[in-house]
Amino acid sequence: MAGDTATRAAALREPHQLPARRFFRAQTLVHYSLHFLFPAVLALVLFPAMWPSAYLILLATMLIDLDHLLATPVFDPMRCSVGYHPLHSFYAIPVYALLLLPPPVNIIGVGVLFHLFTDTVDCLWTFRYCRECYLNARIRPVVDWVRKLLGRKADG
Repeated sequence: MAGDTATRAAALREPHQLPARRFFRAQTLVHYSLHFLFPAVLALVLFPAMWPSAYLILLATMLIDLDHLLATPVFDPMRCSVGYHPLHSFYAIPVYALLLLPPPVNIIGVGVLFHLFTDTVDCLWTFRYCRECYLNARIRPVVDWVRKLLGRKADG
């Protein structure tokens, strides 16, 4: 049994194998559009008087991805970052929600929460074709809880 645990731990450290797919996928297009283009819409709608600087601040909130540098491997396209990396953790999310309250930093709160939303969309998309990714994801209990709230059977 100890050998199985060591083998599984080693497998989790290695990058997942990508399923055969086209180079330019809809998932990639949606993910990066939500990271780079949609923040312009958020800036125009939520902060119209200062939308250019709001857009730049929203883009700057992508610095939370620096926590990916702490992971091995640094980039694994099949790993769900939500709940995995420190700045994407379930402990950080309430702190980001509190940033919505004071006006000087509410743009930052919007940016990091929207960033996490975007990453969650990407995780859910990945789970559609990688069951192992879903089963190993730290966001799985949250997904199962939401499914239960919606009256759907939790995957397990």
